Amino acid sequence: MSLLVVGLSHRSAPVSVLERAALNADAQTKLLHDTVAAEPATEAAVLATCNRIELYADVDKFHAGVAELSTLLAQHSGVGLEELTPYLYVHYEDRAVHHLFSVACGLDSMVVGEGQILGQIKDSLARAQDLHTAGKLLNDLFQQALRVGKRAHSETGIDRAGQSLVTFGLEQLAGGGDVQRWAAGSRALVIGAGSMSSLAAATLARAGVAEIVVANRTFDRAERLAEILQEADDNAVTARAVRMNAVPDELTRADVVVSCTGATGLVLTAESVAQAVEGRTGQPLVAEPRFTAVKPEAPQPTADENCPLDLAAAQPGFSVLGEAAVAGMDAATLEQHATWAAGGNTRPAGGRTTESAEVDAELITALAATAATVGRIPERRRPEPVAERPAPVVFLLDLAMPRDIDAAVHRLAGVRLVDIESLAEASADAPMAADVDQVRRIVSDEVAAFGAAMRAAHITPTVVALRTMAADVVAAEIARLHGRLPDLDDRQRGEIRQAVHRVVDKLLHAPTVRIKQLAAEPGGTGYADALRTLFDLDPETVASVSRAEDSTETKDRPA
Repeated sequence: MSLLVVGLSHRSAPVSVLERAALNADAQTKLLHDTVAAEPATEAAVLATCNRIELYADVDKFHAGVAELSTLLAQHSGVGLEELTPYLYVHYEDRAVHHLFSVACGLDSMVVGEGQILGQIKDSLARAQDLHTAGKLLNDLFQQALRVGKRAHSETGIDRAGQSLVTFGLEQLAGGGDVQRWAAGSRALVIGAGSMSSLAAATLARAGVAEIVVANRTFDRAERLAEILQEADDNAVTARAVRMNAVPDELTRADVVVSCTGATGLVLTAESVAQAVEGRTGQPLVAEPRFTAVKPEAPQPTADENCPLDLAAAQPGFSVLGEAAVAGMDAATLEQHATWAAGGNTRPAGGRTTESAEVDAELITALAATAATVGRIPERRRPEPVAERPAPVVFLLDLAMPRDIDAAVHRLAGVRLVDIESLAEASADAPMAADVDQVRRIVSDEVAAFGAAMRAAHITPTVVALRTMAADVVAAEIARLHGRLPDLDDRQRGEIRQAVHRVVDKLLHAPTVRIKQLAAEPGGTGYADALRTLFDLDPETVASVSRAEDSTETKDRPA
């Protein structure tokens, strides 16, 4: 059997695809059951976070495993297989181990070095264990990944390379300034009471906010989180819990809002945010122009049956391309529209000029190159002088996947929204610490050690079966000798028995030690097959040893 991982993350897919493919707890449970029920897989674990969805499995066939795992991901995420496939990545055997160890160290995180992923890996393993979908391979793999991640954080300065997603998000809300100075004395509303929301609430409390209100669909969990915050010794925050129907009222009083729920729909719409801020300020909140046109001197084109956007509904101050990017249009549709829109803007009465056609061609080429590189068309934002913009009235941080807060909130003047997509853009330019190279070396060493241990473990049942067979042969021969020489006394029988055992042990010692060494090397698993063939070992005996070893693994559950 071999390790296979199929998944998608912020590195392979745009946020619009990730949030559609997000799996809630029930969907993860069903995916695990269906995976181990499928023919190629015997073990399965799902690692689902706000910016990745990965399915790990122990499979006996690579191509069949990839096909089955990809199909199952598509079925349970609700995203069609044809649409999902371009964003999927596949890792196999040592590369799969390397990938998970890198993830555990924070090297593959949106914010490099963040440590929250360790808790998510631990939860993933615990879920697979509870559902009995994790066997020896995945138990060993995930537990070793946790140890590697802890080693990376304790032996290097990877923590300096980045922060948790929560901390990074709050820094973005603060405009890159000091979070404590920005948050001091403010009122915060935290929507959700899960691990990410709890981390956000604790971070805000340490930053010095005066009050935290926790809203959650399960009121008991909101109360529990509020009690923990209230009783903590490292802050002086006032905390209380409210039900979800109180969110609109609390929104009018909050300075900072953090939302991270498991909801499949929007928790806060642009309209609800606008109404809440209007209720707080007494002033109507209007949409703020944030995107420049590709050719700002040209007028907006009029509606046309070939245009893939409803231009009549586009607000003044937005470029058509910007609207398309917000709408999550694919590159092909956007290129088609760019061709049409540019033609509509620049075509003179007597036909298009050569110069305008060349400009359009350059535009489309640039769009296609951008789409191929980052998987989406980025919004083109104009410089915004501070004097022309009102100061934000409320700050919103959306850490949910799929998103809790309507992306249209980006357009509201006086509101600052930081969500997963904007965090991805901001973190792409974040500096990498020198310690990252040291962590990469740790990962490489640990992958080699894990592979050697797995290959050595693969041959252990065969070696045990060989020694069992040898012991049976010795016992049979001693019994036959006793029958032929009945006059031997007990001392003589003991001496003969020990002599025969010593001969067998010496004959087997060097070959078994050497074969374990060879088996630990890449490609060494074939030595087990050779040993079974040479000594004509019973396959069922070898399999029974493996089953006995697997039955002892339940004691190794993570604490």
